[in-house]
Amino acid sequence: MASKMKVRLRQIAEFLFRLALLGGQLALFLIVLYRVIPVPVTPLMLMRGIPYEKDWVSFEHISPHMVKAAITAEDPKFANHYGFDLEAIRESVEKAVDKGKKPKGRSTISQQTAKNLFFGTARSWVRKGLEVPVTLCLEMLWNKRRIIEVYLNIIEMGEDIYGIEAAAQTYFRKPATKLSPAESALIAVCFPNPLKRSPVKPSSYVLKMQRTILRWMGGYEPAPDWWWEDHKPDKSKRKKSGKSKK
Repeated sequence: MASKMKVRLRQIAEFLFRLALLGGQLALFLIVLYRVIPVPVTPLMLMRGIPYEKDWVSFEHISPHMVKAAITAEDPKFANHYGFDLEAIRESVEKAVDKGKKPKGRSTISQQTAKNLFFGTARSWVRKGLEVPVTLCLEMLWNKRRIIEVYLNIIEMGEDIYGIEAAAQTYFRKPATKLSPAESALIAVCFPNPLKRSPVKPSSYVLKMQRTILRWMGGYEPAPDWWWEDHKPDKSKRKKSGKSKK
């Protein structure tokens, strides 16, 4: 009986290993493919359901102000790291240990791109673990320009709105290449909560954060530590709308 159980466990282990190997090969194939072609769909788009507003534009057709606003707000060390902000991770862990809480993630743009490409919005340690090799592959096989280009084309920017071109057309009735610094900063503020924050109906909190990002963009200042701790969902909007649906 014991020998049969061992055989069965070995078979299950072999199956899981082969499944993981196949998944890794598929992911690597898609990463190589997406290096040169637009990403047609992401897990989140499929989860939310079609129809959705999505228009792919090349890096040349994205406003430099939008690129700067995204990097300033989401990942100020983007140009200098290799997919992970190790200093930020260390600081987050140290603060969590001091306060006895779980570490707060500071995902880089590379990590967010990996997450959106393959994993959707599910949060778990398994997903975070799988995200690591994908992020490393993106950094090795793509350049920074391609990573930010894909990132700004696939992330959710509102209900059924994906990518900066669709966001620019929907919110400001103009192409992404024509976005001004103020419009770019306003969109960037909404990245953490695109379903609750709106660039066209911004709350006082969103407008305050917009001014903050514009100041950093103008002075080339990196986002300070408090941004990552206090940049939370708009409480005033939550009070008006009541409890959010899960």
